[in-house]
Amino acid sequence: MLTARAKRTTSEDAARATANASRGLSLDAIETANSGHPGAALAMAPVAELIFRKHLRHDPADPGWAGRDRFVLSCGHASALLYSQLHLSGYDVGIDDLRQFRRLGSRTPGHPELGVTPGVDATTGPLGQGLAMGVGLAMSFQWQRAAYDPDALSGASPFDRHVWVLASDGDLQEGISYECGALAGRHQLSNLTVIYDDNAIQIDGSSDLAWNEDVAARFVAQGWRVSKVPLAADGEVDVAALDAALSQPTPNQVHSPHLVMVRSHIAWPAPHAFDTSAAHGTPLGAEEAAATKTLIGVPQEAFVLDGAALDFARQAEVRGRSLHGAWDEAMDAWARQHPDLAARWRAAMDRVTPADLDERLLALARAIPVGDNVSTRDVSGAAIQVVAAALPELLGGSADLSEPNRTTIADGGAFLPGDRPGERSAGRNIHWGVREHAMAAAMNGMLLAGGVRAFSGTFLVFSDYQRPAIRLAALMGLPAVYVWTHDSIAVGQDGPTHQPIEQLASLRAMPGLAVLRPADAKETAAAWAVAMHRDGPTGLVLSRQPVAVLDADPVLVARGVRRGAYILSDDAEPDAILIGTGSEVALAIKAAESLRASGRRVRVVSMPSRELFRAQPAEYRESVLPRHPVKIVVEAASPFGWGDVVGLGGEVVGIDRFGASGPAADLAQAFDMTADAVVTATERALARQGPSDRSRLPDAGAETPARPLQSQTPLER
Repeated sequence: MLTARAKRTTSEDAARATANASRGLSLDAIETANSGHPGAALAMAPVAELIFRKHLRHDPADPGWAGRDRFVLSCGHASALLYSQLHLSGYDVGIDDLRQFRRLGSRTPGHPELGVTPGVDATTGPLGQGLAMGVGLAMSFQWQRAAYDPDALSGASPFDRHVWVLASDGDLQEGISYECGALAGRHQLSNLTVIYDDNAIQIDGSSDLAWNEDVAARFVAQGWRVSKVPLAADGEVDVAALDAALSQPTPNQVHSPHLVMVRSHIAWPAPHAFDTSAAHGTPLGAEEAAATKTLIGVPQEAFVLDGAALDFARQAEVRGRSLHGAWDEAMDAWARQHPDLAARWRAAMDRVTPADLDERLLALARAIPVGDNVSTRDVSGAAIQVVAAALPELLGGSADLSEPNRTTIADGGAFLPGDRPGERSAGRNIHWGVREHAMAAAMNGMLLAGGVRAFSGTFLVFSDYQRPAIRLAALMGLPAVYVWTHDSIAVGQDGPTHQPIEQLASLRAMPGLAVLRPADAKETAAAWAVAMHRDGPTGLVLSRQPVAVLDADPVLVARGVRRGAYILSDDAEPDAILIGTGSEVALAIKAAESLRASGRRVRVVSMPSRELFRAQPAEYRESVLPRHPVKIVVEAASPFGWGDVVGLGGEVVGIDRFGASGPAADLAQAFDMTADAVVTATERALARQGPSDRSRLPDAGAETPARPLQSQTPLER
């Protein structure tokens, strides 16, 4: 009979053999691809083995299990480590998948991608993003715990889920780590553990070339608990010390996030490559890889595993079934006690949108009289109340701009820790502080958690701070909603630093992101309806200044907004089509009146979303923008990107320089954002065309093939 010491030694030996099997697989994948990052994949193998075997609650047979913990590889360049661990644990990641590492079309891409590899919980790679998404995941889980099961004892609720993040030096050097670190500390996210691979090596060499701060002191100052795990005597990560740091005290006993600093040698135990900067992102080469395999005692033949190590790793399947079954029982018991809450939670997890939400938003549009002057940000604020009443899981906030963005959910309360340790409110208003980047990235994490809808707000010009996170939302197809107010030079006296010029064009260039710039109250309400039906991210670009409510049927407006563009007014066989977005639709209407008075036939088109319009069938696009009339676009932003709509014969009335400080009305005159400027541009285009040239004018607005978005509303499908 084995003694306790013998059993422990046997288990430790098996765990080390499994970690070495992971190292071997990672080396095989990287060498076969002749591409990849071996440093972290080798050094962190014992860390990943311990987490997946003992600390992470997961079920390899059901990667989408709602009750699972989440693991985020923030240092996504170490993807070979994750793929090897997923294979060993029993996920549907086979040896053939590892053989195809970094190959076109494989399930094991160079950096982890959501929806491509079973067991990958987030798309990572841009450093710092995974860390911030981990913060958002933890926030979402804390909110759901407070909203659905606040009275359960700590650790006794099916809503108690933990987030594990593996991060690198680069993750902690990115500015977003400061933003999200402070946010996590303020929210006392005791369900968040970040394991920091402290290897002191980066691509340029030693990390102290660029960085010598006291990382532990920084995180302590932000409200984190910090543990330090030293190197073992043999140069390996001290797994026993790491296990102790992760186990005592349990996360629920300390009301703060946990940073675990793990000292390591990059690429350990490669005999010549360890502690070298080249090992970060360059394959070791056949000779060094073979020597490393000899040292760790794994087969030299590629992708061959020791059977005992695989059997030990596959115990994760048995553990996963047990954890999953226990969670199912706990969830069933909770649902029997709270049937109404259970129905609400299931609807939130399934992203069920109430059948009457569009009608409620339509009622909001109908309630604002034609001709009233109201800013689209004000109407958006009213629309948020409508959506919040229909969707209790809607959470939102701004980067310290809730009043100017109109993003506060009335009577929603603040999402914050309570006065006593461990208490948490289920408030729906998130106070992000002046942290646009962390706000957008953490919102991605909240949406990855499932069970919540999320929106965030800032000025349009500051969307530049959010761009990396917006891009990842588009890559992952997350239904993030961005409320961007103060949309043009009409911001006025705050001046050019606050007046967006190039932002609209650059955001429209991002695949999968739908940008909507509504012209008035009716379009704004309809834009919120579009956002609530989309599976991908949506940006709502809103005015600070009042704009008149247009004289148009709200039903037709809603239908037109869903399609991205529609006809507002029309003459038979128009000579010219005036296309406006946002507040400039009013300029197009006024210019059309002047042109008609001089005998011109004119069509006015509102185009709130180029992306939605481009996704429409060619027949619809041709019906709105037929090929022959000249086309004039008017938008108080950079003209860049409108050439495919106006063609060679049209014009864009826009702004191709930065703004200025002054009253909005003065700026409109100074920058030629007037109806007279639209009339002049139209007459100039018509004069160039001549009556015999209509049939020869190219018009890419009608010819450009439809480009499908990642998401479409039900009517568009």
